[in-house]
Amino acid sequence: MHVRVLGSAAGGGFPQWNCNCRNCDGVRKGTIRARPRTQSSIAVSADRGDWILFNASPDLLAQFRAFGELQPARSVRDTAVRAIVLIDAQIDHTTGLLMLREGPRLQVHCTPQVREDLTRGNPLFGILEHFCGVDWHPIALEPGATFPIAGAQGLSFTAVPLKSKPPPYSPHRNEPRPGDNIGVRIADTRTGRVLFYAPGLGEIEPHLRPLLAEADCLMLDGTFWTDDELIRLGVSAKRSRDMGHLPQSGPGGMLEALQSLRARKILIHINNTNPILDEDSAQRAALEAAAIEVAYDGMEVEL
Repeated sequence: MHVRVLGSAAGGGFPQWNCNCRNCDGVRKGTIRARPRTQSSIAVSADRGDWILFNASPDLLAQFRAFGELQPARSVRDTAVRAIVLIDAQIDHTTGLLMLREGPRLQVHCTPQVREDLTRGNPLFGILEHFCGVDWHPIALEPGATFPIAGAQGLSFTAVPLKSKPPPYSPHRNEPRPGDNIGVRIADTRTGRVLFYAPGLGEIEPHLRPLLAEADCLMLDGTFWTDDELIRLGVSAKRSRDMGHLPQSGPGGMLEALQSLRARKILIHINNTNPILDEDSAQRAALEAAAIEVAYDGMEVEL
């Protein structure tokens, strides 16, 4: 299994266009050691010929340009992307679908809950019907059920519901449902190796523990370092957990949850305010001491 990190930042990217926090100001001026990052997405392939896109960020065109394998140039109009899997209906994970409107019908895999939000709350699927169109492939959430993806022979996909909130435009914003946000277990049926991908993770729920324990690689929510990160900066009144993101530090945080797991551990979907973006920070050193990596654009993982 081949995994390419197309984008590793949370919504807004890094630096965020209107943010002058220490991180964003520092990376612009070169006063901190940090890499700019685009908004979160990965591509997965069994053969490096056909690729499955997980989320379609607003930065999708720049991400495609940075990864030539997505453009094999076999014909006048071509792409190596066979399908898109949406883990939720958030703007930073779906807006990039509009950038694919000049191609063939989009093969989109998502839960019925995500499809509803992208039909009613944000009519993205309806807009795309005026261009390329969308073929919807429902993702079921029955325990242990796998779902096939054309072009991903040799890989097996299992969706897992995660505790989170749907987007602000969802009719169910204040009534979260299983399926609003998922993690995905991706297994290579030839090697038995397993990736568990969950860029939006608000809580280590009991049904997740066996999945985390069996995985060979984890790509998990790295949005915030502390629960009150945005409050302390004066940019929001919301806590990390209120937004559906488990912070890294503190009791019950991501560092504590990952401590005993054998997998390769990678944090992805990192907010621009998170001090782990500064490669010389004490927080980054704490991750390194715990053998936890920080995803960056262009990172590749082989399983």
